[in-house]
Amino acid sequence: MLFAAPLAPGRLVQRYKRFLADIDTADGRVTAHCPNPGAMLGLNTPGRPVLLSRSANPARKLPLTWELVEADLPGGPQWVGINTLRPNALVAEAFRAGAIAPLAGHDVLRPEVRYAQASRVDFLASGATDGPCHVEVKNCHMMRRAGLAEFPDCVAARSARHMRDLAQVVAEGGRALVIIVVQMRAEAFDVARDIDPAFDRAFREARRAGVEVRAYRCDVSPAGVAIADEIPVVTPP
Repeated sequence: MLFAAPLAPGRLVQRYKRFLADIDTADGRVTAHCPNPGAMLGLNTPGRPVLLSRSANPARKLPLTWELVEADLPGGPQWVGINTLRPNALVAEAFRAGAIAPLAGHDVLRPEVRYAQASRVDFLASGATDGPCHVEVKNCHMMRRAGLAEFPDCVAARSARHMRDLAQVVAEGGRALVIIVVQMRAEAFDVARDIDPAFDRAFREARRAGVEVRAYRCDVSPAGVAIADEIPVVTPP
C-alpha cells in the first residue's frame, strides 16, 4: 500500500487524549490526528521523527494524520506504522494478491459482517468449497525484546471478547482466523500476557478451540506499508 502523496516529516512533541499529537514541522507546530487508541509503548517518546499524511477532505478539523514513527526499538531504530486503521486495508490488499495462505480458495472478502450477539467480524471470506471463514484482524506495533512483536499494549477487553466469539463460531462448526498485522520488522509474535492476562487466557483458549492464528510482518517505509511475510506465533498452548 503506497501512500497517496509524500508524507510530511516532523518530530513528536507529545501525544495526548489518545487521539491527538502535537508535532513540530518545518512549517511550525501542528496538531495531528493520532489514529491509535492503545498505549503506544515505546512509540510516543517526545523528539522521535514522525511522518504525517494529509487528508484531501477540506472539511476535516485535523487535516494531518500521524502514520509512522522512527522508534528506537530493541535491535535498533526502525520505522513503525502506528495507524490502526491500516491493517484491514493491508489484509484486503494481500488477499487480492493471493498472499494470505490460509484464505487460499476463497474469492470474496466481505467487510464488517455481524455475528455472535454483539460483534462484527472484520471480514467474512467466502467462495471456498469448505465454507466461509470469519476473519478478525489485529494491529501490532509493540516490541520490548529484539525481534519479538507483542499484542496488546494495553488492556484489550474488546479483543478478548472477539476471541471468545470466534471460539464459539468454531464450536458451532464454522471456521475462524485471526490475522495479526505487525507494522514493523519482527521475527516472531507473542501475546503480552503481563499487560493483559485476560486477553492471554482468551487467546489461548480460542486457539485450543480451533481458532487459527497467523502473524504477518510488514515492510514499512516512508513510501508505504505492505504485508511482507508470515512469522511464527510463539504463544504457548
